[in-house]
Amino acid sequence: MKPLAQKRWFRIIPVVFITYSLAYLDRANFGFAVAGGMADDLNITPNTSTLLSSLFFLGYFFFQIPGAHYAATRTAKKLIFISLILWGGLAAATGMVNDTTTLIIIRFMLGVVESAVMPAMLILLSQWFTKEERSRANTFLILGNPVTVLWMSVLSGYLIDSMGWRWMFILQGAPGIVWAFIWWRMIDERPMAATWLTDEEKMEVEERLKAEQAGIKPVKNYAEAFKSKKVILLCLQYLLWSVGVYGFVMWLPSIIKAAPNMNMVNTGWLASVPYLFAVIGMLSASYFSDKSGNRKIFVWPFLLIAAICLYGAVWLGPDQFWFAYALLVAAGAALYTPYGPFFAAIAELLPKNVAGGAIGLINSLGALGSFAGSYLVGYLNTETGNFNASYTLMSVALVLATVITIIVIPGPVRALAKPAEIRTFDH
Repeated sequence: MKPLAQKRWFRIIPVVFITYSLAYLDRANFGFAVAGGMADDLNITPNTSTLLSSLFFLGYFFFQIPGAHYAATRTAKKLIFISLILWGGLAAATGMVNDTTTLIIIRFMLGVVESAVMPAMLILLSQWFTKEERSRANTFLILGNPVTVLWMSVLSGYLIDSMGWRWMFILQGAPGIVWAFIWWRMIDERPMAATWLTDEEKMEVEERLKAEQAGIKPVKNYAEAFKSKKVILLCLQYLLWSVGVYGFVMWLPSIIKAAPNMNMVNTGWLASVPYLFAVIGMLSASYFSDKSGNRKIFVWPFLLIAAICLYGAVWLGPDQFWFAYALLVAAGAALYTPYGPFFAAIAELLPKNVAGGAIGLINSLGALGSFAGSYLVGYLNTETGNFNASYTLMSVALVLATVITIIVIPGPVRALAKPAEIRTFDH
């Protein structure tokens, strides 16, 4: 089979990567601000701090499906352009607040504005990259997550130490507004709209993508898709997984900062290390997943490893900080490694006419899990005075996500031998 135009990778992927990096920057730096003096300056109580850490995901939860539907049926390009401008402005405005009420509104609205970005990006990539490429394409998108936290952790530590948390938000929010116009200039909705591809290259990509959908039975509407056993299980799996991911992301700086003789600069450097290994894991898993056609084996083992490492880390306690920290590094890497294969599996299980809404639904339940993870971890930390109960909760959630993954994502033999079987909906 003739290879498709490789220039797609060099044109689409870097722009998508940077865009999602900017989105993730504006949600993840809040944990550093809390650890770096924001709570003291605004007189934020521990309970309010917990609410603020998780409130972003509540706004994110409510507007996933409408945004995903708009991206699938109208335009992902325009939706992301508008979102870039709005979230850059809101993120920078966070550095200018003087009271918690305004901060609560901004955090919620930031979640609303960013809610459609992830499903819109996945839909856009599905219109450019085939099944054999999709895990790698999705991984390069989601790499914006750990790569951003990697450099943001270091930069935020220095910015807070030298300029304060307010300037950290302003300097990290403004680039999103500028980047919106670069996005608009560089991205095309579909191959047929790209002036930088030849007519032959356009037709090859479009025909290959159309052929992939030939074996997937369409469903009548979103209601039928949402009642599917597969979609329900995928939603539950992603919700539980997200409890672990965002409990980890939002509270890792506070865990490290609580170690003896730890300052913000050292906290930033140490908090970045798990994401360095996450990048390596994500690239490796996506490559071998596409090469083998096996999605399942590159998802569930890593979720189980993360559960075990999180449980072990907190029970070692601060007296054995470096052993516990090593387990946290392993947990962080394992939490991120399966993203590319997981979202590739979703696209292969869903018919195109409902893929946008279904991805939005799955991602919205993930946002609900992110809200629950951020909130419950913070609540349990405040109530118990340590991280043991909260990280045990995250471990249990990840074990359950592991079990659901084994049930719902087909193995390669079944996927290749009986495509019609895995591409119909079970009720």
